[in-house]
Amino acid sequence: MKATFPPMHLAGLRWLATACVLLLALPAYSQTPAQTQQEDSRQNTLSAVSLARGNNDSQVVKLVFKNPVGELPIAFTTSNPHRLVLDFPATGSALPRSTEAAEGGSIKNWQVAQAGQRTRVVLNLNGPANYELRMDRNLVLAVLRAIPVSPDTPAPARFAEAGPARAHGIRDLEFRRGKDGESRITVSLSDPGVGVDIKKQGGAIQVEFLNTSLPTPLQRRLDVTDFATPAQLVETFEQGKNTRMLVTPKGKWDYSAYQTGTLFTLEVRSLEGPQADSRDKPQYSGEKLSLNFQNVEVRSVLQVIADFTGLNIITSDTVSGNVTLRLKDVPWDQALDIILRAKGLDQRATGNVIWIAPRDELTAKEKLEKESRQQIAELEDVTTEFIRLNYLRASDAQAIIKGQSLNAAGASEKATCATKAGGIGGAASQPAAATGAGAGQSILSKRGNTSYDSKTNTLFVQDTPSKIKEIKAMIASVDVPSKQVMIEARIVVADDAFGRTLGARLGFQGSASGRGGGAGTRVGLSNTLGGSNTAAAGTGLTTTPTNVNLPATLAVGTLNLSSASTLGFTVINAASTAILGLELQALEADKRGKIVSNPRVITQNQKPAVILQGQQIPYQSSAGGTAGATTTSFVDALLCLLVDPQVLNNDTIILDVEVQKDAAGAAPVAGGAPPINVKRVKTQVRVKNGETAVLGGIFEQELRNDTEKVPFLGDIPILGHLFKSNIKGDIKTELLIFLTPRILDDAVALQ
Repeated sequence: MKATFPPMHLAGLRWLATACVLLLALPAYSQTPAQTQQEDSRQNTLSAVSLARGNNDSQVVKLVFKNPVGELPIAFTTSNPHRLVLDFPATGSALPRSTEAAEGGSIKNWQVAQAGQRTRVVLNLNGPANYELRMDRNLVLAVLRAIPVSPDTPAPARFAEAGPARAHGIRDLEFRRGKDGESRITVSLSDPGVGVDIKKQGGAIQVEFLNTSLPTPLQRRLDVTDFATPAQLVETFEQGKNTRMLVTPKGKWDYSAYQTGTLFTLEVRSLEGPQADSRDKPQYSGEKLSLNFQNVEVRSVLQVIADFTGLNIITSDTVSGNVTLRLKDVPWDQALDIILRAKGLDQRATGNVIWIAPRDELTAKEKLEKESRQQIAELEDVTTEFIRLNYLRASDAQAIIKGQSLNAAGASEKATCATKAGGIGGAASQPAAATGAGAGQSILSKRGNTSYDSKTNTLFVQDTPSKIKEIKAMIASVDVPSKQVMIEARIVVADDAFGRTLGARLGFQGSASGRGGGAGTRVGLSNTLGGSNTAAAGTGLTTTPTNVNLPATLAVGTLNLSSASTLGFTVINAASTAILGLELQALEADKRGKIVSNPRVITQNQKPAVILQGQQIPYQSSAGGTAGATTTSFVDALLCLLVDPQVLNNDTIILDVEVQKDAAGAAPVAGGAPPINVKRVKTQVRVKNGETAVLGGIFEQELRNDTEKVPFLGDIPILGHLFKSNIKGDIKTELLIFLTPRILDDAVALQ
């Protein structure tokens, strides 16, 4: 057996740090008396340990035993600090001292410790070294050769050293993307004894398969950029008698490698970006270790992991077989998982004790335990428990125990501001009580039963003590005060209106017979045409025939203006009996207004609430025409806020909300209901506690430029204004609805 120590890759190993760790009480395997007697019969004894110089600057450790050695010991290495550990099963120690220092060479000192039927020899080294184990009757030799390592260049991590007489091969190579975004390269080897060296070469990972051939179809360069993993290129080719694989990652990365049987796996993980976040919370969190086992019993490998972790690992009598395992910088819990999956085993942990057995055996035992507990539950006595509830209704608690789900009686879906309008004259209708919906699995046993008393809000449970304990724990988790929410709405109605209108009235009257008697020309000026006529001709002439009647219009779209300013001008020629009258009308209006409504309401979680304010406008109607009876009816003009909040566990609130802002419109039609200007929004929104959401907005703009004129005459420059009427209007109306929910503390809600 040969192996090579990797350099300083494994940091922070806890075990084997001092001689005290060697004296740990190692957990013993479960053995039958026959096995124990057989093991005692083949007990061997370590009688001497000596160090000697070998060829080519090597150092030889000579272990002398009382009886011939049947097989090589279990060997594994650590890299920080550098150690070689040899485990001899069924072996005792007869050495006069347990530790001794060495002078020069690769070995710093050696230590020996015995625990039960096993003896461990630890060789503390000065640095990385190759080792080779040999045995000859009652001798075991460990030959070590130091590996020169440059301080700036990491030495390769060698899994095994293949013998020169053996030829190996690679059967297949696959690349996959792991579930956490890591690169995973798996290589199928011809046999477990292939030697593998791993080292960083520049910005790439170089994997060397020693004395191994590569089929021609596998000699290729794979561009794996599209897999979105740290690895970008995977290149495999033959290098002399070896096969070399180069993996080129990008960014900051780290790697680990392990081998189970003939399957070698290399994983490359990113140390930055979203993949680093998942790496911060790994599936395996144990300390890393490096192991190298060639055809070793599974029970012995599990014992090594128990030594490393300090856990008590108990293996079933049915655990058997050997395993070939090579690990490099792998967490110990991942190493344990790899071993269990390779041999079809599973584990159950209780505290610091881990029970390991075949999956079928564990499943069968768990099934028997459940059946036993079920049989015991069927034989338990039935007792009665009185559970007083503080916040939860007893009827709801009974529904939960029977496996029913609770929900409100559809109040948030059926109720609207229109259906709640009847609450103006009295109390608003309340939502129905919660009712059970859906038949689920009852928590009660077959012999259990429940009832309740609404007056004292007490739940009566009759069942076995174990079931009653389970029911009380569940009721305690749901019998908690419901959160209260204050919902504040702001409804802003703003308008900005501008209107301008110009008009004229023009009249002319003259005699057809020519000149008449008179006293000359008279002029009248007044604010109206009639006033100017009176001023010019006295009380005898109050009106002038109007030939052009295009007065200023007082309605500009939805904007109603007040009366326009007017100017009258009259000219009378008494000699010719000619009368000329002119009235000019002009008006400009600029109106701005804002209405802010601020309704607010407090309600419990998942309990709908409504608040109304407004007026009922009466109107009269006749049932049978003019001769029928007259009745008085009412139409609602309301400000309404209807909400149904649901508080999530992260203090986010989902609101089913309806906001309505109605106002009386123009004058009603005779005998009909008055018009109502309706502004309403109904939606569902998710808002954080204390934040404000804009539920909706309506912006209207009305632009008008109307002209009425006398054809041809109205187009004459300047003078044409006497023959036309002009209206300009710009009306803006905006509606904004803001909603702010706040979760109230109990102390605030009581104020």
